[in-house]
Amino acid sequence: MALKYCQAPDCHTYFTRDRVKGQKGNKTNQTRRRSYLLYGEFCDTRCQDNWLSHYATKAVDHFGRLKEVKHLTEQNAWVKDYDYNYRDHNNPKSNYRSVNKITNEQRPLTEQQYNDNNYTLNT
Repeated sequence: MALKYCQAPDCHTYFTRDRVKGQKGNKTNQTRRRSYLLYGEFCDTRCQDNWLSHYATKAVDHFGRLKEVKHLTEQNAWVKDYDYNYRDHNNPKSNYRSVNKITNEQRPLTEQQYNDNNYTLNT
């Protein structure tokens, strides 16, 4: 199993005690292991910010940069919603719904429709 190292390009240049490795007289700074819980592919927020400053613009250019303003309209304002406090045990599936965030109109959904990422509401 390969170790997961911090992906920041300059991680090894930061001087901290845990980055210094090697035998006496031959010590070097090395890239740290990444933090599994907090920072994803990075060891700390400094390295995360370092990666973003190097690659964020390239990533936006690669995946698609907005070229015009987007507008929220009644047609594209539908989002799936779930009422976690719903208590009608006779009709347990009625707590799933699609809500229009502009008009506040609500339409019921089944649990299968709610969990389907490709489902779109037929208006």
